Amino acid sequence: MIQREILEKIKAYETLIIHRHERPDPDALGSQLGLAAILRASFPEKTIYCVGDEEESLKYMGQMDSIADEIYQGALVIVTDTANAPRISDKRYGLGELLIKIDHHPNDEPYGDIMWVFTEASSCSEIIYDFYRFFSDELVMTDEAARLLYAGIVGDTGRFLYPSTTSHTLKVASELRKYAFDAALINRQISEIPWKVARLMGYMLENIECDDNGVARVILPYSLLEKYNVADGDTAGLIPVPGNIDKVVMWALFVEQEKGFYRVRLRSKGPTINGLAREHHGGGHPLASGASARDLAEVDVIYQKMRKLVAKSKQS
Repeated sequence: MIQREILEKIKAYETLIIHRHERPDPDALGSQLGLAAILRASFPEKTIYCVGDEEESLKYMGQMDSIADEIYQGALVIVTDTANAPRISDKRYGLGELLIKIDHHPNDEPYGDIMWVFTEASSCSEIIYDFYRFFSDELVMTDEAARLLYAGIVGDTGRFLYPSTTSHTLKVASELRKYAFDAALINRQISEIPWKVARLMGYMLENIECDDNGVARVILPYSLLEKYNVADGDTAGLIPVPGNIDKVVMWALFVEQEKGFYRVRLRSKGPTINGLAREHHGGGHPLASGASARDLAEVDVIYQKMRKLVAKSKQS
């Protein structure tokens, strides 16, 4: 059993370093920090670090550790919630002695010495809870770990609205709610957006483009982000907004970066989009993916592909 193999490796190492993907969301941090909280409570003699870039809007989840390269020597490295190696935050993940991948995205780009990939899970945080449940006689769940895993599940299921939410997901959430943390606060922290982002939302709704088949796009130039004093990470709160419009079937946010390329956030209510994302330096889930576009010409190519996907789905 892969879970037992992972636990035995965890037991065998004195130093563990846990990574996750760049530009983290609640599930990336929830699975990373939640796993660390479980392991620290279960193995207090071990030294456990969490590393990666900080995300200002998610400071309530926890903070990263700053460590020297030498700490990786002879260490076990675990990467959570990251489909492909280029997206791993902190590129030193290969300096450890052994690398374990734990993820719920399609395993299109395998990496690591040991891989546990379960695509039917709503989130990587759900997988981490299952890991605890498999070995509840050997591992310790804490209030803080439960808070973090619950936040990760809430974030990746859109507060249990997305199709990835299963009866097992709800059961896991129910079990986590037995621990002492403020679930209402977590839901508010995940859904709240700053005032400056709310102002940008007004621009987005006024400038959204949508064709007759319900394929929508919003382009946010870098100059606009500067005008509203909004960072790229802040725009994550805008992703679900077009999906609340009844006629929208598929949508994308194209957010220009300081260097001129565009971060692409793709969402769909039906047609699969992760194949399209992979064609443009990205990937993800069938209905929620990310990609990149080098310029406005590629932005338009992606949008036209989206239109073809939806048109084809309506013909079948």
